[in-house]
Amino acid sequence: MANALRLAQNPEADALLSRSPLAAMIGMLLDQQVPMEWAFTGPYTLLERLGGEDLDAHAIATLDPEAFAAVCAEKPAVHRYPGSMAKRIQQLCAFLDERYDGDVTQVWSGVGSGAELFDRLVELPGFGKQKAQIFLALLGKQLGVQPKGWREAAGAYGDKNSFRSVADITGPESLTKVRAFKQEAKAAAKAAKAP
Repeated sequence: MANALRLAQNPEADALLSRSPLAAMIGMLLDQQVPMEWAFTGPYTLLERLGGEDLDAHAIATLDPEAFAAVCAEKPAVHRYPGSMAKRIQQLCAFLDERYDGDVTQVWSGVGSGAELFDRLVELPGFGKQKAQIFLALLGKQLGVQPKGWREAAGAYGDKNSFRSVADITGPESLTKVRAFKQEAKAAAKAAKAP
């Protein structure tokens, strides 16, 4: 992985995200209905509880589902909805194990275009169009994965000098800008719905 990520705003959690593509992908999966820092700290929390040097897709996929759900629910929980997210993490890891031998980098290795990479990302369990575009933008902007047409495939998330998603967060200042963008977008959507 090319750069040091600063998505969790926690040195140990960010170090894991920076060295482990699986951790970054699980963080992206968890990034919904909770603050971004909580989501991207989740992989580090899992690693602390599961032990070992790194997260392993095969090991996670083959854990007893009830035991893994208990690991996710232990306080502090890895997500607001630890049970459903435990299932999603295991589904993602099982898919990565079956399709890519548990090697997350194979998701983007050898792709011919941004569109092909987007197609691979949107196939991942728990990744819809928006999540796939944001993760593609994160790969391109911060991790050096830049197949031809990656910005276009990432949609607006691929725009240069934008502050609209985790793909644009490199520290506290950019985090503040992304939060401001999201608040403005929410306010605009609310105003559009008003009679």
